[in-house]
Amino acid sequence: MDELSEVAEAIADPVRREILLMLRHTPLTAGEIAAGFPISRPAVSRHLRVLREAGLARDEQIGRHRRYSLVPDRLGQLTAWLALFDTRQPGWTQRLAALETEVHRTRRDRARAAPDGTSHTAPHPREDTA
Repeated sequence: MDELSEVAEAIADPVRREILLMLRHTPLTAGEIAAGFPISRPAVSRHLRVLREAGLARDEQIGRHRRYSLVPDRLGQLTAWLALFDTRQPGWTQRLAALETEVHRTRRDRARAAPDGTSHTAPHPREDTA
């Protein structure tokens, strides 16, 4: 299984996604994580194992407890792939803003060039008061 599929499969479960959200701020012990769910501790342990095997979480033995922490780098490839579908990318926003500026500039220049001082172009939708 490739890295992207492995990560996507690991985060497909809502309990595992919630565990990742819990770990994004601070490492937690297995008991602290289990306390946040209405499922058995063994079930939470299985979810933690899946996250560990997918490389999304790491554990550290501290005395009798295991402390889990998030490995955010592992989400990078999935994030990059999902970004391919983001239509709100800064490049588009900048291009559309530049186009709007150019439209306003062209309308202004045409209005100034008209012999009677009136514009022969349709008003901008925001300027239309009808």
